[in-house]
Amino acid sequence: MALELRQQLKLTQQLIMTPQLQMAIKLLQLSRLELMDTIHRELEENPALEEVAEGPGEDPTGESFAEGETSLNETQASPEVAAADSKGREEFDWSGFLDDFSTPSRVPVETEDREAPKYEAFITRKESLNDHLLWQFLMTKPSREDEGIASLIIGNLNKDGYLQVSVEEIASTGAAEPERVAAILSLLQTFDPIGVCARDLRECLLIQARYLGFDRSIITDIISEHLPNLEKKNYKAVCKALKISMEEVVSAVAIIRAMEPRPGRQFSDDNPQYIIPDIYVYKMENDFAIVLNDDGMPKLRVNSLFRRSVGRGRRVGGEAEDYIQDRVRSAAWLIKSIHQRQKTIYRVMESILRYQREFFENGIAHLKPMVLRDVAQDIGMHESTISRVTTNKYAYTPQGIFELKYFFNSSIKRDEGGAIASASVMEKIRQLIAAEDPKRPHSDDKIAQMLKRENIQIARRTVAKYREMMRVLPSNKRKEI
Repeated sequence: MALELRQQLKLTQQLIMTPQLQMAIKLLQLSRLELMDTIHRELEENPALEEVAEGPGEDPTGESFAEGETSLNETQASPEVAAADSKGREEFDWSGFLDDFSTPSRVPVETEDREAPKYEAFITRKESLNDHLLWQFLMTKPSREDEGIASLIIGNLNKDGYLQVSVEEIASTGAAEPERVAAILSLLQTFDPIGVCARDLRECLLIQARYLGFDRSIITDIISEHLPNLEKKNYKAVCKALKISMEEVVSAVAIIRAMEPRPGRQFSDDNPQYIIPDIYVYKMENDFAIVLNDDGMPKLRVNSLFRRSVGRGRRVGGEAEDYIQDRVRSAAWLIKSIHQRQKTIYRVMESILRYQREFFENGIAHLKPMVLRDVAQDIGMHESTISRVTTNKYAYTPQGIFELKYFFNSSIKRDEGGAIASASVMEKIRQLIAAEDPKRPHSDDKIAQMLKRENIQIARRTVAKYREMMRVLPSNKRKEI
């Protein structure tokens, strides 16, 4: 059978992700901080995009996303914009401007030989745990070899101040004797913060007990031998093993609970993450008002010089014309995508407010079951779009600041019909635990029975799952004597 080449025509339909659509989808799922970074990066890379300077002399016809510019064709066809360009905007003499600022200054400039202070000298930073320990060790005037061993020990501490390697490993790495490494480690364990350089929780608590003057006491006996019973609050086993009264055990446990299990916590470099809401919901008499957060958001428009180059039919020619058109098109689509993003967030928040009005008025206990499909059908969008809009977006409400995804949760059936949101059930569990007797805390089975009396059908394992999600200890560890 002979092989041959043939040509044929075929018509097919397929979906293509255009660059403009990809940009719109990308901006839709960005958080507020990521959007700000993207805008600033585009301002640096795209010369056709500029920020509108707010002020009394601002051109009201500037193409900012707040005013809803959607395309360059609309801007070119607008007679108001054309009139504004011809009126009050004269051609600037760039050659004279450059000549004035390229000539040497007539005012003599005094120069000094001394160097200016370093900028880094004025920058403050938080002292780290390693620097704090090394400074204390250098105050003991150690030898160069001891300083190297101490640096190895300090360098192998985690953020909580615990030593992660053994003495033998440090000795082999630093080519030193294990006895010498152990002696330096014992010296470091006496430094501030107390309990640092310990190898486990037991050693950390024993170091703090010795510092407080409780060496060879009931406290050290409990820490050394009965830490698992202490964790389970099995105080009767401790009393029986040490042959002491319950009052002595309770007094010792109170001192142990006041100790610091993570000595390096105060030197943590984890900066707090502040949440800036994307949208505000205010209570206005008997209704609610939705306000988009545009604070700090730059107002964008297409550069007038680039717009005139494209709009007046000037033929630049060559690659320069393609570059200008590409930059102007990219700037216009960015402005349109940002405007569409803000509009979509507003519509989604409106739909959430319609479904969850009782939550905004009365609190978490009145949250209703809702899924992405409900909002998607309400505003006529796809579920994937709603998922992108509600990811990493936060709303300020009369009940607090919540992520938009918080309003979407599963439902739990009631005995007498109807359903309740899982977040509302978690809130009820939290309230039951907060109101319990500390000496007789509620078990997961007891909480499930109490919820059943309120017509909420829920299993014990589900109560345990919700309790763990709220980071609440089980009943045997919540019990107080």
